[in-house]
Amino acid sequence: MMKYHSTRWGYVSSNEAIWRIFSFAIHERYPTVVHLAVHLENGQRVYFNESNAADRAARPPSTTLTSFFTVCQTDDFARTLLYADMPRYYIWNASSKSFQRRKQGTPVEGHPNVFASDALGRIYTVHPNNDECYYLRLLLVNVRGPTSFKQLRTVNGQLCATYREACQLLHLLENDSHWDDTLKDSVISSSPHQIRTLFGIIISTCFPSNPKDLWVKYRDDMSEDVLHRVRRETLNPILQMTEEIYNETLIMIEDMCLLIANKVLSCLGMTAPNRHMRCIKPRVAKGTTVRH
Repeated sequence: MMKYHSTRWGYVSSNEAIWRIFSFAIHERYPTVVHLAVHLENGQRVYFNESNAADRAARPPSTTLTSFFTVCQTDDFARTLLYADMPRYYIWNASSKSFQRRKQGTPVEGHPNVFASDALGRIYTVHPNNDECYYLRLLLVNVRGPTSFKQLRTVNGQLCATYREACQLLHLLENDSHWDDTLKDSVISSSPHQIRTLFGIIISTCFPSNPKDLWVKYRDDMSEDVLHRVRRETLNPILQMTEEIYNETLIMIEDMCLLIANKVLSCLGMTAPNRHMRCIKPRVAKGTTVRH
């Protein structure tokens, strides 16, 4: 402690000395920054002990996000705001876990009893690997005045099954032309195995907006070696692509994604393969005639 004290006070400039003598503030934070929670429905963090575990599970405490939805249900002005705008006009009451209108500040024209401050709202970041929560956050950044999780993923009266689908309908995701061009170039000179590897890397690390469309467009190129093997094994040179062959290819792609990102295809916007269909030779060979 004495070492720190002697090092810190070994030299104090004249400016700092006068500043401290007059007891001026040494540091200041401005404006106020309010951190805003982001989580899936019933996915908020809950603290509990043995005595209140059941009660907390049945009635989890409100968060800034659920309180935002609640305010938007009854407050016309709140329905004009984005989630990040709330702290400018509302104070977060940590005791009651709710947003309350500010009573001081700059009056907002056209809205009686609404006051603005310089406070900023900052929504916690979400990694794209946490895909549904990531797309939920993307909607919160762009959609004004949602009243619930369900309403947030409703676009033009259509309730979307996922937040990702809602983002697509609102055109919040980049198109996949870049990844389409990448795969198109790969098809020219790469083997099916190399194309599958590239596709696995793209969907597991680059997060295209519609990987199913890319799969449908290039699945024949990615399955060519599987088709060749099955033709050889069944002695059927005119065999064409089948769902079993596509399924075999999807299994290999999913195995790559598990190695790359530890995620199955259903978590990456793709249709999950049927691993019980993996042995495709008997299914394909059924009904064929082998000539000796």
